[in-house]
Amino acid sequence: LIGFMVFLAALTLIATSAVTNLAARWDTGLTGRMTVQIPPPAPGTADTTDMASRVETVLDVLRSRSGVVRAEPVSQARMNELLRPWLGGNAAEADLPLPKLISVTVDPGSGVTAAGLEEAIGPAVPDAVVEDHQKALGRFLDVVWTVKMLALLVLGLVAGAAVITVVFVTRTGLAVHRQVIELLHLMGAHDSYVAAQFQRHAMRLGLVGGTIGLGLALATVLLLSQLAGLPESAVIPEVRLAVWQWGMLVLLPLITAGIATVTARVTVLRTLAQME
Repeated sequence: LIGFMVFLAALTLIATSAVTNLAARWDTGLTGRMTVQIPPPAPGTADTTDMASRVETVLDVLRSRSGVVRAEPVSQARMNELLRPWLGGNAAEADLPLPKLISVTVDPGSGVTAAGLEEAIGPAVPDAVVEDHQKALGRFLDVVWTVKMLALLVLGLVAGAAVITVVFVTRTGLAVHRQVIELLHLMGAHDSYVAAQFQRHAMRLGLVGGTIGLGLALATVLLLSQLAGLPESAVIPEVRLAVWQWGMLVLLPLITAGIATVTARVTVLRTLAQME
């Protein structure tokens, strides 16, 4: 039971840490970043030269705006790289009507907004669209906050279940060995001595169960990573944990053993007090 609960706790910690780290990387990488999309012309209405001139027009407008630090068109090679996870290795050969993209970096303190840039570009290229990645990221961060709260709830439930399990097992052991305990009392043993025997047993079970649960959780994450092909996946992010987060995972068996030890000791002392 303890191994299973540590397994659930470890998976919860790994998933929450991975999502939190992903959000932090996106927040750092997308601050002050916008993208201008210039839709492809309808068939028969414009040629590639006209499309190129529209891109240059938008670039001139952007570079003349105060607060715009950088404006560069996204290369075709980069477009193919972005499409590869979705279309495979033949993304470059696919004859798709793709929009032209312009990567824009603005000064976060300048007050430049996507709506303002779109309004400035509108007279020259009316169908151009400006996307502010920070707004989409804000919604994602709300989801991350919700995931964190659910993770805390799960960890609380797991810890509570572990305590209840240890209490139940300890009381069962006390009931089974009641006559032996009474004999030890007659021989002069104190309650603390009896409690020490149970708490050592609980600590050993906590260490073994915690280690097994942690090992199974790490094996599960590794297996899922291999099956999902994370480095090439556009949907599932790569699991990256900081050193201190790995440290928390390694400490899980020790924390579990500590909870089991304290719970067993308190349970034994209270139960023996009631028996007297």
